[in-house]
Amino acid sequence: MRWVLHVDLDQFIAAVEVLRRPELAGKPVIVGGRGDPAERAVVSTASYEARAFGVGSGMPLRIAARKVPDAVILPVDQEAYLAASETVMDVLRSQPGATVQVLGWDEAFVGIEAEDPEAYARQVQAAVLERTQLHCSVGIGDTLVRAKVATGFGKPAGVFRLTAANWLEVMGGRPTKELWGVGPRVSGRLAKLGINSVAELAAADPQRLVPEFGPKMGPWYAELGRGDGASAVDDTPWVARGHSRETTFQQDLTEPGQVDEAVRELAARVLDDVVAEGRPVIGLTLKVRYAPFITKTHARKIPATSDRNEVLARAVDLAAGIEAGRPVRLLGLRAEMAMPDDARKGHTPTRGGW
Repeated sequence: MRWVLHVDLDQFIAAVEVLRRPELAGKPVIVGGRGDPAERAVVSTASYEARAFGVGSGMPLRIAARKVPDAVILPVDQEAYLAASETVMDVLRSQPGATVQVLGWDEAFVGIEAEDPEAYARQVQAAVLERTQLHCSVGIGDTLVRAKVATGFGKPAGVFRLTAANWLEVMGGRPTKELWGVGPRVSGRLAKLGINSVAELAAADPQRLVPEFGPKMGPWYAELGRGDGASAVDDTPWVARGHSRETTFQQDLTEPGQVDEAVRELAARVLDDVVAEGRPVIGLTLKVRYAPFITKTHARKIPATSDRNEVLARAVDLAAGIEAGRPVRLLGLRAEMAMPDDARKGHTPTRGGW
């Protein structure tokens, strides 16, 4: 039979750091920013020991430090994580008959044909551990969605199977926010329609969801409730739709000249990334976080261009929407690029591509 495995490395970034510093094993480890909780930065990841105190990704580093005063706080080292990730993906690709679809640094789908998928999954875990000393959890499914959700039941370092046969038994009574691709906001909108559980979503008439979510996403949420969707793993190389950079300022920007300079610096960094892709820019999004913590975005489609000066001018135009005199805590800029004709379609679950 054909199966989908979802391989997810356990506490990946923290685990890489512990491998480099074995004396940290068993201690609460937090990775974020430059490793200084006195600076403005957020948690990139935390070890299970730190998570036990309520520390999670995206939490301000200073709050995480308060929750776990004895935690070891380390700076982000992207080069080390990328190297470890590439080694893991190489291991997955070396498995017999495996088709590998990389989702990020620490996770991938693996398409296989096997009589005993659990045995294959344990073989994958052993191969990753032997090569990298990193543990992973494996979800087994008959669709990509079910495999992804199954992984959560296998953590840490375990294996769990979730198929059409046991989907409602396992997931039916759970709130919709526990579904992959459904967060608190969408869950709240579903609740207004009287849909609170996965079973209720699975039983919902897809057309009933169209007025709330639109003709594409409405039926897709109903499909998600059933765990249905694509079952084929696609190893077409992933192509970035865009590149983004952002900066959190240690001191709020209060002068227009400071903001203008920061936007130009961000644009230069983003353009360096875009040039390496060799594709024109077709849209820009500027993210502004005002003090204390209010975020707004300004987005605009632009005529396709590879002219740095043109993109910079468009970015500066977007920055005109920043409210004068309001302290700016963070700025981010994203450039969307034209996609090649042979790019993998629907490469994110949140748009129903799978």
